[in-house]
Amino acid sequence: MELDLAGAELKAVLNRLRRAQGQISGVIRMIEEGRDCEEVVTQLAAASRALDRAGFAIIATGLQQCMTEMEGGSRTPEDQDEMRGRLEKLFLSLA
Repeated sequence: MELDLAGAELKAVLNRLRRAQGQISGVIRMIEEGRDCEEVVTQLAAASRALDRAGFAIIATGLQQCMTEMEGGSRTPEDQDEMRGRLEKLFLSLA
């Protein structure tokens, strides 16, 4: 399954990933500085949500692309079932 992220979709996913990267760097600094546990966990939860949202955005784009391909009739029923299973597995990996 090849994913084609373009334009606004790509920008949104990259922004979410960069936000998560910054939050994770902040968590590392907070731990090194011996900051309050509650603050660290709150920041870590924010990073986790940003990563989850990026993953869901990627999966949603993949679903949209698959639906477009299926409507065009370029996949056999077996291919469609396989793709559905793969996408379901990806979705559940983030749940």
